[in-house]
Amino acid sequence: MDARQLTYFLAVAEHLNFNRAAEQLHLAQPSLSQAMSLLERELGVPLFHRVGRGIVLSDAGRQLIEPARQVIRDLENAKAAARSVRGLERGRVDIVAMPSPGMEPLSTLTRMFTETYPGMSLLIDAAFTPEEVVQAVKAGRAEIGLLGAATAPHTGGLDVRHVEDQPLVLISPPGEAGAGPIDRAELGGMRMIASRQGSLMRQLVDDVLASGIEVEIVVEVEHRTSILPMVLAGVGHAVMPSSWTTLARRAGATVRQIEPVSLLRISVVSRRERLAPAAQAFLGCVDRAYLSV
Repeated sequence: MDARQLTYFLAVAEHLNFNRAAEQLHLAQPSLSQAMSLLERELGVPLFHRVGRGIVLSDAGRQLIEPARQVIRDLENAKAAARSVRGLERGRVDIVAMPSPGMEPLSTLTRMFTETYPGMSLLIDAAFTPEEVVQAVKAGRAEIGLLGAATAPHTGGLDVRHVEDQPLVLISPPGEAGAGPIDRAELGGMRMIASRQGSLMRQLVDDVLASGIEVEIVVEVEHRTSILPMVLAGVGHAVMPSSWTTLARRAGATVRQIEPVSLLRISVVSRRERLAPAAQAFLGCVDRAYLSV
Protein backbone atom coordinates (compact mmCIF):
# COMPACT_ATOMS: atom_id res chain seq x y z
CA MET A 1 0.00 0.00 0.00
CA ASP A 2 1.41 3.40 -0.98
CA ALA A 3 0.38 7.04 -1.06
CA ARG A 4 -0.76 6.81 -4.67
CA GLN A 5 -3.19 4.01 -3.84
CA LEU A 6 -4.51 5.91 -0.83
CA THR A 7 -5.03 9.04 -2.94
CA TYR A 8 -6.97 6.98 -5.46
CA PHE A 9 -9.01 5.37 -2.67
CA LEU A 10 -9.94 8.74 -1.14
CA ALA A 11 -11.09 10.05 -4.53
CA VAL A 12 -13.34 7.04 -5.07
CA ALA A 13 -14.63 7.28 -1.48
CA GLU A 14 -15.50 10.96 -2.02
CA HIS A 15 -17.38 10.48 -5.29
CA LEU A 16 -18.61 6.88 -4.86
CA ASN A 17 -18.23 6.69 -8.60
CA PHE A 18 -15.18 5.36 -10.47
CA ASN A 19 -15.74 7.50 -13.55
CA ARG A 20 -15.95 10.80 -11.64
CA ALA A 21 -13.00 9.84 -9.43
CA ALA A 22 -10.93 8.98 -12.50
CA GLU A 23 -11.78 12.36 -14.05
CA GLN A 24 -10.64 14.14 -10.88
CA LEU A 25 -7.39 12.15 -10.89
CA HIS A 26 -6.85 12.59 -14.67
CA LEU A 27 -6.67 8.82 -14.90
CA ALA A 28 -8.28 6.20 -17.13
CA GLN A 29 -11.18 4.52 -15.34
CA PRO A 30 -9.91 0.94 -15.95
CA SER A 31 -6.55 1.88 -14.42
CA LEU A 32 -8.30 3.26 -11.34
CA SER A 33 -10.46 0.14 -10.98
CA GLN A 34 -7.37 -2.06 -11.29
CA ALA A 35 -5.52 -0.02 -8.63
CA MET A 36 -8.45 -0.41 -6.21
CA SER A 37 -8.67 -4.16 -6.89
CA LEU A 38 -4.95 -4.51 -6.13
CA LEU A 39 -5.37 -2.53 -2.90
CA GLU A 40 -8.29 -4.70 -1.82
CA ARG A 41 -6.29 -7.87 -2.52
CA GLU A 42 -3.33 -6.49 -0.58
CA LEU A 43 -5.51 -5.64 2.42
CA GLY A 44 -7.54 -8.82 2.18
CA VAL A 45 -10.88 -7.03 2.54
CA PRO A 46 -13.30 -5.31 0.16
CA LEU A 47 -13.28 -1.52 0.41
CA PHE A 48 -16.41 -1.03 -1.70
CA HIS A 49 -19.57 -2.97 -2.39
CA ARG A 50 -20.94 -2.88 -5.91
CA VAL A 51 -24.68 -2.14 -5.76
CA GLY A 52 -26.30 -2.21 -9.17
CA ARG A 53 -24.35 0.28 -11.26
CA GLY A 54 -23.09 2.16 -8.22
CA ILE A 55 -20.81 1.53 -5.24
CA VAL A 56 -20.96 2.07 -1.48
CA LEU A 57 -18.18 1.96 1.10
CA SER A 58 -17.75 -1.27 3.05
CA ASP A 59 -17.14 -1.22 6.80
CA ALA A 60 -13.42 -1.64 6.08
CA GLY A 61 -13.55 1.25 3.59
CA ARG A 62 -15.15 3.56 6.13
CA GLN A 63 -12.49 2.62 8.69
CA LEU A 64 -9.70 3.39 6.18
CA ILE A 65 -10.80 6.95 5.31
CA GLU A 66 -9.42 8.79 8.34
CA PRO A 67 -6.05 6.93 8.48
CA ALA A 68 -5.66 7.45 4.73
CA ARG A 69 -6.28 11.17 5.05
CA GLN A 70 -3.76 11.35 7.87
CA VAL A 71 -1.09 9.56 5.82
CA ILE A 72 -1.58 11.94 2.90
CA ARG A 73 -1.57 14.91 5.29
CA ASP A 74 1.68 13.72 6.92
CA LEU A 75 3.33 13.33 3.52
CA GLU A 76 2.26 16.86 2.58
CA ASN A 77 3.60 18.10 5.89
CA ALA A 78 6.92 16.35 5.27
CA LYS A 79 7.21 18.04 1.89
CA ALA A 80 6.28 21.38 3.42
CA ALA A 81 8.85 20.92 6.17
CA ALA A 82 11.53 20.27 3.57
CA ARG A 83 10.52 23.44 1.74
CA SER A 84 10.31 25.51 4.91
CA VAL A 85 14.02 26.29 4.74
CA ARG A 86 13.10 28.48 1.79
CA GLY A 87 11.23 30.81 4.13
CA LEU A 88 7.65 29.64 3.44
CA GLU A 89 7.83 30.86 -0.12
CA ARG A 90 5.21 28.33 -1.26
CA GLY A 91 2.52 26.24 0.33
CA ARG A 92 -1.08 26.21 1.51
CA VAL A 93 -3.01 26.15 4.77
CA ASP A 94 -6.28 24.19 4.85
CA ILE A 95 -8.84 25.85 7.12
CA VAL A 96 -12.45 25.09 8.04
CA ALA A 97 -14.60 27.90 9.44
CA MET A 98 -18.13 28.52 10.62
CA PRO A 99 -19.92 31.52 9.00
CA SER A 100 -19.55 34.11 11.79
CA PRO A 101 -15.85 33.55 12.60
CA GLY A 102 -15.51 33.22 8.82
CA MET A 103 -16.28 36.96 8.75
CA GLU A 104 -14.09 37.87 11.71
CA PRO A 105 -11.51 37.00 12.86
CA LEU A 106 -10.83 35.10 9.61
CA SER A 107 -10.71 38.25 7.44
CA THR A 108 -8.15 39.91 9.73
CA LEU A 109 -6.07 36.73 10.00
CA THR A 110 -6.15 36.16 6.24
CA ARG A 111 -4.94 39.70 5.53
CA MET A 112 -2.19 39.39 8.16
CA PHE A 113 -1.04 35.97 6.93
CA THR A 114 -1.00 36.77 3.21
CA GLU A 115 0.83 40.06 3.82
CA THR A 116 3.45 38.30 5.96
CA TYR A 117 3.78 35.29 3.60
CA PRO A 118 2.81 36.54 0.12
CA GLY A 119 3.75 33.25 -1.54
CA MET A 120 1.34 31.24 0.60
CA SER A 121 -2.33 30.51 -0.04
CA LEU A 122 -5.36 29.47 2.02
CA LEU A 123 -8.02 26.89 1.20
CA ILE A 124 -11.08 27.65 3.36
CA ASP A 125 -13.87 25.08 3.72
CA ALA A 126 -17.24 25.68 5.38
CA ALA A 127 -18.86 24.11 8.43
CA PHE A 128 -22.00 25.07 10.29
CA THR A 129 -21.55 23.61 13.77
CA PRO A 130 -18.63 23.44 16.24
CA GLU A 131 -18.80 19.64 16.01
CA GLU A 132 -18.27 19.75 12.23
CA VAL A 133 -15.21 21.97 12.67
CA VAL A 134 -13.69 19.70 15.33
CA GLN A 135 -14.32 16.58 13.26
CA ALA A 136 -12.78 18.13 10.14
CA VAL A 137 -9.57 18.94 12.03
CA LYS A 138 -9.44 15.53 13.73
CA ALA A 139 -10.02 13.73 10.44
CA GLY A 140 -7.28 15.67 8.67
CA ARG A 141 -9.56 17.49 6.21
CA ALA A 142 -8.23 20.77 7.63
CA GLU A 143 -5.32 21.69 9.85
CA ILE A 144 -6.97 24.68 11.49
CA GLY A 145 -10.59 25.33 12.44
CA LEU A 146 -12.47 28.49 13.46
CA LEU A 147 -15.65 27.99 15.44
CA GLY A 148 -18.14 29.91 17.52
CA ALA A 149 -20.04 28.50 20.50
CA ALA A 150 -21.88 29.72 23.57
CA THR A 151 -19.47 27.84 25.83
CA ALA A 152 -16.02 26.29 25.54
CA PRO A 153 -16.22 23.66 22.76
CA HIS A 154 -15.72 19.94 23.31
CA THR A 155 -12.54 19.39 21.30
CA GLY A 156 -11.29 16.02 22.52
CA GLY A 157 -7.54 16.62 22.60
CA LEU A 158 -7.21 19.43 20.07
CA ASP A 159 -5.30 22.60 20.90
CA VAL A 160 -7.72 25.48 21.55
CA ARG A 161 -7.01 29.20 21.31
CA HIS A 162 -9.86 31.40 22.58
CA VAL A 163 -9.44 34.56 20.51
CA GLU A 164 -12.46 36.77 21.23
CA ASP A 165 -16.08 37.04 22.36
CA GLN A 166 -18.67 38.48 19.98
CA PRO A 167 -21.85 40.00 21.49
CA LEU A 168 -25.10 39.28 19.66
CA VAL A 169 -26.62 42.20 17.79
CA LEU A 170 -29.92 42.93 16.06
CA ILE A 171 -29.56 43.64 12.35
CA SER A 172 -32.55 45.52 10.91
CA PRO A 173 -33.52 46.56 7.36
CA PRO A 174 -32.27 49.90 6.01
CA GLY A 175 -34.20 52.89 7.29
CA GLU A 176 -35.12 51.39 10.66
CA ALA A 177 -34.97 53.91 13.47
CA GLY A 178 -32.72 53.49 16.47
CA ALA A 179 -28.99 53.40 16.99
CA GLY A 180 -28.50 52.53 20.66
CA PRO A 181 -28.79 49.19 22.45
CA ILE A 182 -32.10 47.34 22.35
CA ASP A 183 -33.57 45.31 25.20
CA ARG A 184 -34.72 41.76 24.46
CA ALA A 185 -38.26 42.74 25.44
CA GLU A 186 -38.27 45.27 22.57
CA LEU A 187 -38.01 42.41 20.08
CA GLY A 188 -41.72 41.84 20.67
CA GLY A 189 -43.81 42.20 17.52
CA MET A 190 -40.82 41.98 15.19
CA ARG A 191 -40.68 39.73 12.15
CA MET A 192 -37.52 37.66 12.54
CA ILE A 193 -35.24 35.78 10.17
CA ALA A 194 -33.77 33.03 12.35
CA SER A 195 -31.15 30.32 12.17
CA ARG A 196 -32.26 26.74 12.61
CA GLN A 197 -32.59 25.50 16.17
CA GLY A 198 -29.31 24.72 17.92
CA SER A 199 -27.44 27.97 17.32
CA LEU A 200 -26.85 30.64 19.96
CA MET A 201 -28.63 33.19 17.77
CA ARG A 202 -31.75 31.03 17.59
CA GLN A 203 -31.51 30.28 21.32
CA LEU A 204 -31.85 33.99 22.13
CA VAL A 205 -34.97 34.27 19.95
CA ASP A 206 -36.43 31.13 21.55
CA ASP A 207 -35.69 32.54 25.01
CA VAL A 208 -37.63 35.69 24.12
CA LEU A 209 -40.57 33.58 22.94
CA ALA A 210 -40.43 31.47 26.11
CA SER A 211 -40.71 34.64 28.22
CA GLY A 212 -44.09 35.36 26.67
CA ILE A 213 -42.99 38.07 24.23
CA GLU A 214 -44.54 37.61 20.80
CA VAL A 215 -41.96 37.33 18.00
CA GLU A 216 -42.89 36.14 14.53
CA ILE A 217 -40.31 33.88 12.86
CA VAL A 218 -41.00 34.41 9.16
CA VAL A 219 -37.99 32.54 7.80
CA GLU A 220 -35.75 29.76 9.17
CA VAL A 221 -32.40 29.67 7.38
CA GLU A 222 -29.88 26.83 7.37
CA HIS A 223 -27.15 28.82 5.62
CA ARG A 224 -26.49 31.94 7.70
CA THR A 225 -24.84 33.70 4.77
CA SER A 226 -28.37 34.08 3.33
CA ILE A 227 -29.64 36.03 6.36
CA LEU A 228 -28.11 39.45 5.69
CA PRO A 229 -29.38 39.66 2.07
CA MET A 230 -32.88 38.86 3.37
CA VAL A 231 -32.62 41.59 6.01
CA LEU A 232 -31.48 44.08 3.37
CA ALA A 233 -34.46 43.07 1.22
CA GLY A 234 -36.79 44.00 4.08
CA VAL A 235 -37.95 40.48 4.91
CA GLY A 236 -37.32 40.97 8.63
CA HIS A 237 -34.80 41.45 11.43
CA ALA A 238 -32.05 39.02 12.48
CA VAL A 239 -30.00 38.23 15.56
CA MET A 240 -26.36 37.78 14.54
CA PRO A 241 -22.88 37.96 16.12
CA SER A 242 -21.13 41.33 16.04
CA SER A 243 -18.70 40.04 13.39
CA TRP A 244 -21.42 40.92 10.85
CA THR A 245 -21.67 44.56 12.02
CA THR A 246 -19.22 46.20 9.59
CA LEU A 247 -20.62 44.47 6.50
CA ALA A 248 -24.23 45.09 7.57
CA ARG A 249 -23.68 48.81 8.18
CA ARG A 250 -21.79 49.25 4.93
CA ALA A 251 -24.77 47.71 3.15
CA GLY A 252 -27.12 50.16 4.86
CA ALA A 253 -28.61 48.01 7.61
CA THR A 254 -29.16 49.23 11.18
CA VAL A 255 -27.20 47.37 13.86
CA ARG A 256 -27.92 47.52 17.61
CA GLN A 257 -26.45 45.55 20.50
CA ILE A 258 -28.96 43.39 22.38
CA GLU A 259 -29.16 43.67 26.15
CA PRO A 260 -28.64 41.79 28.36
CA VAL A 261 -25.59 40.75 26.38
CA SER A 262 -25.14 37.21 25.03
CA LEU A 263 -21.65 36.28 23.82
CA LEU A 264 -20.48 33.97 21.05
CA ARG A 265 -17.11 32.50 22.07
CA ILE A 266 -14.72 32.38 19.09
CA SER A 267 -11.93 29.78 19.15
CA VAL A 268 -9.22 28.50 16.83
CA VAL A 269 -8.56 24.77 17.04
CA SER A 270 -5.71 22.66 15.66
CA ARG A 271 -3.91 19.40 16.29
CA ARG A 272 -1.24 19.54 18.98
CA GLU A 273 1.46 17.89 16.88
CA ARG A 274 2.59 17.23 13.31
CA LEU A 275 1.44 20.59 11.99
CA ALA A 276 2.88 21.76 8.69
CA PRO A 277 5.15 24.83 8.84
CA ALA A 278 2.51 26.86 6.99
CA ALA A 279 -0.13 25.99 9.59
CA GLN A 280 2.30 26.84 12.38
CA ALA A 281 2.89 30.20 10.72
CA PHE A 282 -0.87 30.86 10.56
CA LEU A 283 -1.19 30.08 14.27
CA GLY A 284 1.64 32.53 14.84
CA CYS A 285 -0.55 35.20 13.22
CA VAL A 286 -3.40 34.20 15.56
CA ASP A 287 -1.13 34.58 18.57
CA ARG A 288 0.20 37.97 17.47
CA ALA A 289 -3.21 39.36 16.56
CA TYR A 290 -5.27 38.13 19.50
CA LEU A 291 -3.15 36.55 22.22
CA SER A 292 -0.28 38.97 22.60
CA VAL A 293 -0.11 40.65 26.00
